[in-house]
Amino acid sequence: MTGHGTHPGHAGTGGGLLPVLLPALVLLACSGLHLYLVGRARHRNPEPVRSRWRAVSLTAGLALLAVALLPPLAPFAHRDFRGHMAQHLLVGMYAPLALVLGAPVTLLLRNLRPGHGRRLTAVLHSRPVRVVAHPLSALLLATGSLVPLYFTPLYDSLTAHPAGHWLLHVHFLLSGCLFAYVVAGPDPAPGRPGVPARLWLLGCAIAVHAVVSQLMYGGFFTHVHAPVAQVRGGAELMYYGGDIAELLLAAALVTTWRPERRPRPVAAAA
Repeated sequence: MTGHGTHPGHAGTGGGLLPVLLPALVLLACSGLHLYLVGRARHRNPEPVRSRWRAVSLTAGLALLAVALLPPLAPFAHRDFRGHMAQHLLVGMYAPLALVLGAPVTLLLRNLRPGHGRRLTAVLHSRPVRVVAHPLSALLLATGSLVPLYFTPLYDSLTAHPAGHWLLHVHFLLSGCLFAYVVAGPDPAPGRPGVPARLWLLGCAIAVHAVVSQLMYGGFFTHVHAPVAQVRGGAELMYYGGDIAELLLAAALVTTWRPERRPRPVAAAA
């Protein structure tokens, strides 16, 4: 089923200043906390070059979230599916990549006391976290969720209510961060596969994005109540914008990859 000719107003088109103030305050608080942690970490353990680039990357990720969640894009996204797809790309692909390249876990560990750092490390190595951070889990959450979202009535159901609309943003952000972390994150990841497996994972994501966007453009099985022109425009954004984001993720994988150090064989005594 293709997009319909009428587009019901998405939740959140009204509501006064709250839909603007709330994300703005949250992003400002995150920016302030980030600057505080960066300054404190540099004072305790200077790491000028690498930490500077990581700080820039994390700041860029917060800025991309601000572009996605604040005017003028946010009001446009409530009334036009193309705006929603632009938000989807920024919140779910571009901002997560920048945030993950900022190495937030490493920054947090540099600011924690040794005992608290060991507890956090134990949590990161726990079985539930390993299951969630498994490459297949990351792929299903970040990319596989597109199928039920756009090919069932789920999208219209979620965007019909303010809570569902924000739940969608949270899902895009968290799943996008998880996928970027598994593929190319500089933070330590227990059980992270080798480069060939991560390239295969990225290739699967590229293929799913391509198929979903092409089906959406052709109007096959799509359950989005929006004019056909908007659905096709959103599909084009997903196709080309997703390709660019995934190329950036592949580049990040190459730049953050470090070869495994294997112990040198000990020469036998003569």
